Amino acid sequence: MPRESAPALPKLLHTLKITLGALALMAAGSVASAAERLYIFTENYPPYNASTSGKGFAHGAKDITGICSDMVKAMLVRVDYDYVMKMRAWSYAYDWVQGRENHGLFCTARTDEREDLFQWVGPLASIKWTLFAAPDSDLSLNSLEDARELQIAGYKGDVMSEFLVKEGFNVAMGLSGDVNTRRLMLGQADLWVTDGLVGPLVAEEEHGITGLKPVLVFRETPMYLALSNDTDPAIVADLQQALDAARADGELAAIAKRYD
Repeated sequence: MPRESAPALPKLLHTLKITLGALALMAAGSVASAAERLYIFTENYPPYNASTSGKGFAHGAKDITGICSDMVKAMLVRVDYDYVMKMRAWSYAYDWVQGRENHGLFCTARTDEREDLFQWVGPLASIKWTLFAAPDSDLSLNSLEDARELQIAGYKGDVMSEFLVKEGFNVAMGLSGDVNTRRLMLGQADLWVTDGLVGPLVAEEEHGITGLKPVLVFRETPMYLALSNDTDPAIVADLQQALDAARADGELAAIAKRYD
């Protein structure tokens, strides 16, 4: 009996090596999956992005809705990546995602100034750069130049606000756009720069104010999911392919129609 146990030892060692190898592969797979988790941020910007609670922040995808949010979710269900979606102030999220692997931000206007700062997946929707006046205002503008001497309400990190600042307009920059309706109504600003859909919706839903006067639409820009340059381009390509598939299937058009 003792002589028969000797040959069993190499077999046992071989089995042990196979088992350890399998465990190592499983561990490597777990590491790879963790590395492919996406961290997606957005802001409170109805009807494109909104929290179901009505607050300006949210901690999970189930608490975030809106045109762009639903489009991004439709894309993400078509890929195998795990993801976390959060709603934060735009200026914070915009700075946070840059330089961080697998981090992204939507809906981000794709402009020449931002082109090299991110990798882009889209387009999702487009925004119309609009100047609004108070309902009782008699302001009228024939061109953007007519607004040069006026006080304009904007906010930090907003592409429209920063464009006007760069062009030398008088823009009062807050941390978010939520208070700009009140600033307009209190006479602290002559105009509010925001998207043509966002302005009236925020004014009514958050402040009970109707009848904002759109005095000028001066530009239109497509919006995208902007991914950090530290993200693997293969992931970006996967997401673009998934979004294209959702568009081809009519899913994106159906989402947009729900918010008409």
